[in-house]
Amino acid sequence: GKQVACSIIKEQKNMDSIKMIERKLKYKGHRVKVYEDTMLTPDKNIVYYDYVENRNGSGVLLVDNEEKLLFVKQYRNVIEGLDIEIPAGCAERSDIGDTGNDKSVLRSGSADAGDFMNEENPFYICALREAEEETGYIPGKLTFVNYIIAAVGLFSERTAVYIGTDLKKGKLDRDDDEYIDIVRMSLEEALEAVYSGKIN
Repeated sequence: GKQVACSIIKEQKNMDSIKMIERKLKYKGHRVKVYEDTMLTPDKNIVYYDYVENRNGSGVLLVDNEEKLLFVKQYRNVIEGLDIEIPAGCAERSDIGDTGNDKSVLRSGSADAGDFMNEENPFYICALREAEEETGYIPGKLTFVNYIIAAVGLFSERTAVYIGTDLKKGKLDRDDDEYIDIVRMSLEEALEAVYSGKIN
């Protein structure tokens, strides 16, 4: 037990000693920036990591008054087909407003977003906005679940995940490149869709 613990501590110290020498911008796209990180390892070797920067954002699983889960189905070019997912998107400058929140929350490297249940939190505001824009419903109540980094070895984007209930009618306001159908499922149907691969 002690030998294992010492080994883990030693490995952690080695990991902590990895240092970044340089971060160089290699490509700037419509939404992301791709960098090459030059890193110095504990044994003094030089290695290179790819780093993709995108804005942070929020996703929200909506539950209607009949306890149906609301998903959106839209085309995703990465999979060259339709995907069923929860309403989600990147934070916008308007989500910051005049709240005094640190604007670095919009940058992908920032994980410290304060209280996710604070109604002035940009992640909270983003979740409300995305729900209404993509589905036309506004959740009267948001419950924070967790935040995720979908591809921690490559992407820096963090997504806060909420459950939205007490839905009220709002107004659709989709982006020009968004073609979305709303899909309603019971919890059992959603789980089956996950098991069958319809929801990934």
